[in-house]
Parts: sequence; structure tokens; C-alpha cells
Amino acid sequence: MDHHSEVREFLMSRRARIEPEQVGLAPGGDRRVPGLRRGEAAALAGVSVEYYARLERGGLAGASDAVLDGLAKALLMDDAEREHLFRLARRTDGVGAGRRSTRAAPLAWRPSESIQWVLDSMESAAALIGNGRTDLLAWNALGGALMDEMITTATTSPPNFARFIFLEPVARRFYPDWDIAARTNVAQLRTEAGRDPNDKQLHDLVGELSTRSDHFRQLWGRHDVWQHETGVKRVHHHVVGDLTLHYDGLDLVGQAAVQLTVLSAQPGSQEHDALRLLGAWASSNADAAEAVQKPGSRSTAD
Repeated sequence: MDHHSEVREFLMSRRARIEPEQVGLAPGGDRRVPGLRRGEAAALAGVSVEYYARLERGGLAGASDAVLDGLAKALLMDDAEREHLFRLARRTDGVGAGRRSTRAAPLAWRPSESIQWVLDSMESAAALIGNGRTDLLAWNALGGALMDEMITTATTSPPNFARFIFLEPVARRFYPDWDIAARTNVAQLRTEAGRDPNDKQLHDLVGELSTRSDHFRQLWGRHDVWQHETGVKRVHHHVVGDLTLHYDGLDLVGQAAVQLTVLSAQPGSQEHDALRLLGAWASSNADAAEAVQKPGSRSTAD
């Protein structure tokens, strides 16, 4: 999708979801399409109908911060949507209308030795490092144990949350709130597309999933965006059962393309005990694998 089309679809989708009474307008009337009329959105944004129409056709170039703020408020955008709007407005489409250049994939990100030390020092929380394409790039022992089914079923390197959610049947058991996980994942990818529109690996991923998953294609067309900050996530692990974990997304200074996510539980809670059990399971598996690999070790079949 070219830049103007992306802007148009994003703004139209935001306008279509708003009920008139949400912004103090009378419901009903002759509304042939859902949501606000253009004139109503323009009035709420404090701009003329003609200028609003130009903005919605993709003409965000040159729009002031005040205009963008007015537009975000009129369309009831949250922080993630507002930031996405500003990114779209500030993007320079230097390759001509209807075309978008893509750049070659950069070298794969790997954690430095010291960052891996930090991950490994977290013994009571699952620590995962990912990027905007939802690739899983690094983890600690507990994080690897938590996501072991995604890691072991991955057909690509690094493992990818989007492929797991939409292409692996086990994901629907792992995520009890699968619909929420699916919507969130696609919104994260859409946010990344606004941040880095020339990422060829992201284009390829979206193209692959759009071809292989009708559900992904429908969600991608909604133009939802999302910021990975903090919240609660429910999973069902095949070893320890149901877990409700608190997650926090933490930016790594100097590592702009990646984010650390820490999943933890309140000390003394049932979930905290389950994480400890999961850690013990991961440790026993690691010890067993190390024993098999030791020179001179004998298998039970000997």
C-alpha cells in the first residue's frame, strides 16, 4: 500500500468507528456509512471540510502539530494512534506516488554478552527481547521455557510471534484469549510499519501471513495500532497450566530496534509459584541435555 493510501485507510477507519453520541452529536439521521460524516469530523477537528477531505485523501504533508492534535482529538485517538498519525505525517515519500522503496535487511540483531548476562540474572521472571516485527531475538532460561512451544515449532530463525499465533494450531491453546493476542499482534506490526515503512522483512511477513491466514488479512485491514507498554497476559503452558502474568515493555537505551519484555508475578502468589516450577522444569531439561552431551556419557539403551 502506498503512503497516501495508508493515510487514507487509517483516517477513514478511525472515523468509521466513532458513534455520533461519543462526541456529543445526536444519533440517527441519514447515515449511509458507519461513523462520523466528514463534515462532523472536520468541525470537531477545527478545520474546513475541504481541508479535512484533503487530509483524509493522504495529504498530511505540511500539516502543523496543532492540526494533527485536533485531528487526533476529533477521532478519539489513543496515544498509540496519535503517535502513528504523527509518524505518517512526518514520513517523506521520496519514491513517487503509488510506489514504495524497500531496503535490504540489516544484519540480524544479537544481544551483547552483557545484555545476555542481565537476562540470565532474572531468575524469577521471564525475560524476552523482540523487535517490531515480533521476532523473538533473545531470552533467559525462564523466558525460553515459557515460549518453548513457539521456539520448537518455529520454521524460521529467529522465531516469530505472528507466525506462531496465526499459523500454529497450538497457539490457540497457549493463548486462552487468542482473539486478543491476534489483534494485539497485528496492531503491533501495523505500528512498526508506520515506524519503518521500508522494512523488506516486515513487508514479506505481512505478505506471507495475508496469503496464509484470512483472519490476519482481516485484522490488517483494520489499521489498528498499539504500544507495547504494560498489562496482563494470560497463557496456558503445557507443563504448569494456566498463568496470568504481568508484563512490562522496557526500552533498551542505544538499542532502538528492540524492546525487553519482562513477565512476572507477585511474590507469594500462585503464579509466582508456577513460574518457579517452570524454572525448575527448564533447569532439569537443561541438565539432562548437558548430561547427554558430556563425553563418555551413556544412554539408557547401552
